Amino acid sequence: MAAAPEEQRDEGPVSRLALDPDNVRKGLGQLVLTLVELIRELLERQAVRRVEAGTVTDEQIERMGQTFAGLRDEMDRLKEHFGLTDDDLNLDLGPLGKLFDR
Repeated sequence: MAAAPEEQRDEGPVSRLALDPDNVRKGLGQLVLTLVELIRELLERQAVRRVEAGTVTDEQIERMGQTFAGLRDEMDRLKEHFGLTDDDLNLDLGPLGKLFDR
């Protein structure tokens, strides 16, 4: 005899999916902070190239330094808020290695 639809639904994947709001929040925070960290690192590398090429003024260099320092401080605050470390943001890309060279 075939199982009733209610019984089939209880055994399906939906009933096994137990989402913990704290884990979802932390996972989303980890994803967003990883993306922000990637963009920050790319911007810093570009800034270094511009400084080395001599295409920015001393005032612009100072502003970039202050901006990147502030962003690093804010990232540290957010990592602490979500209970994350630098290693949590450094995704393993398999054969490509880690996302960041640290």
